[in-house]
Amino acid sequence: MTAQSRVNLAKSVTAPLNIPAIRHEFPILQREINGQPLVYLDNAASAQKPEFVIESVAGVYRAYYANVHRGLHTLANESTEAFELARDDVRRFINATRAEEIVFTRGSTEAINLLAHSFGQSLKADDEIIVSRMEHHSNIVPWRMLADAKGLTLKWADVTPAGELDYPQLADLVNPRTKLIAISHMSNVLGTINNAQRIMEIARAAGVPVLFDGSQSAVHIPVDMQALGCDFFVFTGHKLYGPSGIGVLYAKGDWLDRLPPFMGGGEMIADVYEDRLTFADPPHKFEAGTPPIADAIGLGAAIRWLERHDRAAIMEHERALMDRAVAGMAQIEGVRIIGTAQDKGAIISFAMDGAHPHDLAQILDKYGVAIRAGHHCAQPLMRHMGVNATARASFAIYNTTDEADAFVDALKKAREFLI
Repeated sequence: MTAQSRVNLAKSVTAPLNIPAIRHEFPILQREINGQPLVYLDNAASAQKPEFVIESVAGVYRAYYANVHRGLHTLANESTEAFELARDDVRRFINATRAEEIVFTRGSTEAINLLAHSFGQSLKADDEIIVSRMEHHSNIVPWRMLADAKGLTLKWADVTPAGELDYPQLADLVNPRTKLIAISHMSNVLGTINNAQRIMEIARAAGVPVLFDGSQSAVHIPVDMQALGCDFFVFTGHKLYGPSGIGVLYAKGDWLDRLPPFMGGGEMIADVYEDRLTFADPPHKFEAGTPPIADAIGLGAAIRWLERHDRAAIMEHERALMDRAVAGMAQIEGVRIIGTAQDKGAIISFAMDGAHPHDLAQILDKYGVAIRAGHHCAQPLMRHMGVNATARASFAIYNTTDEADAFVDALKKAREFLI
């Protein structure tokens, strides 16, 4: 299938959301947990996979698996074509200018580590990097490690009590020593969708490059690199109805030409001599070794599956589910929602007086309701918001109003049991 025919297929099947039909495409949603229908509300951690993606991955191994790029036989050619078509699926999905701006990684974590290692080589002591207090550890730890190794300063953009970025304070942090702003496009804890345009205006005024962590936003809102204008963008496959072990680093324009490679080995070189190396052209310069072939092809399949559905309709559906759950939670004494930003995706982090989040998660599981509990890899944010941990319910395209109600009912029962 050509790249253009893949685009045409996605456009031709876009239709109003049919949630029962969509749910039927996800085999795992037919499961029961503790004798109850599974209500899966842990989507911010990982989403479930439709049959189309499962079969796409399995089909690689059944029909045409071989290593990519270096073989000349039929299977290698077919595998390489599918792998590179998946790269073009990513390019189209985020509206990048060229497929060469797309690097496949193992996930957002590796993508940010790649950037920290590569971009970080040019930094020197007293240079500054700005992150926010709402970041996932994946967008903190690599920069903290780099700062410690090179004597850099890591600065923190504040978060308001409602869970919104403090834009004036962010602007005040920027100075001639600022070399990068690295901020979540959408928080995995608060659900806050940050104002990318405002961040870019602050950065452009000072000539500072910007990395957006799109691990959540790529799932819940349309992302467009031409509109965002950011220098770097990362996202991961397993939250996007795709396989685990696959993710993306987007780097705008000639950034990949300018940056040194991350890892050395096969695939990322042009020539190896006893006394010197020459590197392959981007993006292969940053894809050392055998890549996650089937997983990349599965990510392409997940993108094409998602493109069958109206993204605005998905956003409206997910927001309606969140609003319904929030309204129900408001009737439960002692429940406090953490993160009430106006522009917010379908993630609800909450605490209940007198109940530990882990206990809530375990009790809800008895009723078949799967939620997440803990610090959500965001310990600086937890401390900033005055909690040690929260429970978190997060919605996806396949969730229903009945499931939102089941979540609230289970939460009421948990309170009766614990309080």
